[in-house]
Amino acid sequence: MKDDTPYRPPVHALLADGTTVRIRTVEPADHDQLQGLYEEMSPENLRMRFFAVSPRSAGLAADHVCGPARRGHRALLAERAEQVIGLAEYHADATAPGTAELALAVAEGLHHRGVGTLLVEHLVSAARQDGVTAFTADALSENHEVLRLFTDLGLGVVRRLDGPETHCVIALDEDETYLAATEARGRAADIASLTPLLTPRTVAVVGAGRRPGSVGRALLRHLHEGGFTGRLFAVNPAAKAILGVPSHPSVSDLPVTPDLVVIAAPADTVPAVAEECGKAGVRALVVVSAGLDPGQAQALLSACRTHGMRLVGPNCLGIAQTDPALRMDATFAAVHPAPGTAGVAAQSGGVGIALLEGLSRLGIGVSTFVSLGDKYDVSGNDMLQWWESDGRTDLALLHLESFGNPRAFSRTARRVTRRMPVLTVDAGRTDAGRRAAASHTAAAATGAMTRQALFTQAGITATRSIGELLETAALFHAQPLPTGSRVVVVTNAGGAGVLAADACAEAGLTMPPLTPGLVDDLLAVLPAGAATGNPVDTTAAVTEDALGACLERLMDHPGVDAILVALVPTAIAAATGDDLVRAITRGPGRRTKPVVVVRLEQALPVALLPASDGGTVPSYAEPHAAAGALAHAVRRAAWLARPAGTVPALDGIDPVRARELAEGFLTAHPDGGWPDPHTCAALLTCYGIPQLPWAWAETEDEAVRAAGELRGVDGRVVLKAHWPGLVHKSLQNAVHLDLRDETQVRAAFQDLRTRFEGLMTGVVVQPLAERGTELFAGVVQDAVFGPLVVFGLGGTATEVLADHAARLAPLTEHDVHDLIAAPHCAPVLFGALGGGPVDLEGLEQVLHRLSRMAADLPQLAEADLNPVLATPGGITVLDARLRLLPRRPQDPYLRRLR
Repeated sequence: MKDDTPYRPPVHALLADGTTVRIRTVEPADHDQLQGLYEEMSPENLRMRFFAVSPRSAGLAADHVCGPARRGHRALLAERAEQVIGLAEYHADATAPGTAELALAVAEGLHHRGVGTLLVEHLVSAARQDGVTAFTADALSENHEVLRLFTDLGLGVVRRLDGPETHCVIALDEDETYLAATEARGRAADIASLTPLLTPRTVAVVGAGRRPGSVGRALLRHLHEGGFTGRLFAVNPAAKAILGVPSHPSVSDLPVTPDLVVIAAPADTVPAVAEECGKAGVRALVVVSAGLDPGQAQALLSACRTHGMRLVGPNCLGIAQTDPALRMDATFAAVHPAPGTAGVAAQSGGVGIALLEGLSRLGIGVSTFVSLGDKYDVSGNDMLQWWESDGRTDLALLHLESFGNPRAFSRTARRVTRRMPVLTVDAGRTDAGRRAAASHTAAAATGAMTRQALFTQAGITATRSIGELLETAALFHAQPLPTGSRVVVVTNAGGAGVLAADACAEAGLTMPPLTPGLVDDLLAVLPAGAATGNPVDTTAAVTEDALGACLERLMDHPGVDAILVALVPTAIAAATGDDLVRAITRGPGRRTKPVVVVRLEQALPVALLPASDGGTVPSYAEPHAAAGALAHAVRRAAWLARPAGTVPALDGIDPVRARELAEGFLTAHPDGGWPDPHTCAALLTCYGIPQLPWAWAETEDEAVRAAGELRGVDGRVVLKAHWPGLVHKSLQNAVHLDLRDETQVRAAFQDLRTRFEGLMTGVVVQPLAERGTELFAGVVQDAVFGPLVVFGLGGTATEVLADHAARLAPLTEHDVHDLIAAPHCAPVLFGALGGGPVDLEGLEQVLHRLSRMAADLPQLAEADLNPVLATPGGITVLDARLRLLPRRPQDPYLRRLR
């Protein structure tokens, strides 16, 4: 256990009923409030807490917790509106290293609201960082509430009866059970906090002026004319009514306290309005006002946190909830969103308008729309949890320019995407510049790669534009998912069929040849001269009935997963009165396979054609749009078909020793840096990552002696120069290969010493490795996304060829498989060149162990293993560079507000 108690900054979090509380470390000045916390308890609750009732208990408890800082003690409190409502503390057990005794107290009248559970969650997180592995706690056996709290945490609890008391031992391991339990509590609290925002009974608009064209007036008009079913007020000191809506001078003058206040006031007045709302008991704010300076922004957020209000914005378009029982449109968009089942959240107001208009053109209604704006509080993660539980939403559309907590977002998205499609625009794909650090890992880890890793692992469908998002949403809304990637193209014009086939191939879809039996079935219903390859060319003479029969046969065939129909208008169809589109949209019941249409003459990029069964069929103006949407559907179906991955347990690792090594280096180098080869090798050894034998030499004679002990293939060795910060050895010609005897070793050492005099601190001597495939594996700790594991082709050309893939740690077995299979060099690893596959199991182990090291050590800013030699006989790291920085661990899954 550490001798010091690291500082934990205060955070805000939600109780079970959606109330906001502040969690912070106890300070000496809290003494009186803590004493009052105990003094206000009922005798029964005091007995449950102290096992007896004594008039001195309150004072002694406050004295103890507010006393001088001491080793092995930590205390956290929860406060609401600056009043202490709960306390959790632990004291290290000197007789049992790694254990600490837990104590808990909740204010009278505030039980069953999650105060104690939230405090214990935060204390568990702090204890883990302090080296505590288990809590102990004694409770009266009749204290069912606290015993249930311990059991419901999701941690392993062992109970032992000891007379009238129950002794509990709570293991602090963070496993999937605990994360899932914490996540479930957080989800319930989040939904409770969003209810006043998204289903308010009373709404007030501040800044609704009498001047036509003002934003506040537009918001009020939309609410009023949109038929909001709750009570609606305007706040304007210069009017008694606006647009027929009652107006009052201030929020505090309203006859009832609103659940939601929409603020469209000048930026400099927003903090004061927010403070007034908080004092009046308002539960949620939507701030459309823009231009707040940093001080005003902080004051706004502070008011929301202090008074427990959820906040959308500032600088946003507003929100809308289309439930017929509510009909709330608090936006200043051009039109009211139609009711439906698509949830939309956009950080950009302009993008939000584009999405609403695009969905409206398609006839896809909206369940909830939220313009997140500057996203001080309510985020995409909040909205995913709301849509998951609202009973209306079955399609989620997100536009996010930034992520507050990507790992928490990823866990939420992984759960939600198994229930509904989640689509996003991958904004910010390009890099304004590469990272300043020059390692291979940092050069490979682009922002686009990091975001794509998040989306891929979470099962989110990431598109490259608003248009592509709407094209894909149309397919997901209208058609079932395919069970595979086999697409048959059907066309009445050969040229259109070729374009469609090219688009399918470029999108990664499969265009299988048709089986003889299927060919015979199609020829039996198609006109003479029809071609039954793939594409199927029906000729311009095809009739409506013939095309319909062709599609039904394709639909029934097990070797077809999806059908793309490319049509052009012809004079023949016009003359005969055949409607080829009708052949596609008619049919018995909803189809089990997706069908999409391409009509090159279509004016809109995508439209939904009404079908006879009450559904719709997506129709595209361009083949690449149709193929791209199908490819997204194929990827989603494959993601859903694969079971959720797990992070495997690893043997032979020593994270405690690894943390000691990292902290020891940072103690000697407070600003961080690149550890020497000894420290790098020791850290890799802590995680069982196999390394080529090596020796350190600072003199010519030491190099010769080491070479004699480490002879490799045919007795040859390698010398590598080293100095702190050296990254690209090969580019600096700081490596000598294929040294066969003492003379060559001495000459190589002399050359390195001469050329790098004043820099080189020594050389690494290694045996020459056998031939194999040179790979690269590395880690970058992203300040926002956390550790990113990068893998691909290694050697000196790794950056030039840029054959890399990336996933966010911790890696599941699916993530590791995807990492290995994604780079272009993957066929070589699987034996495509005839030499047999490399040791794939060993390669998986290296990636899992590297992922675990990155997850355990936030100080590991970068890891650069290059080359990693892969052969059929094993996997070996030939060279490793690590960079450590003084970073405190962060618990990405701890419940807290932004």
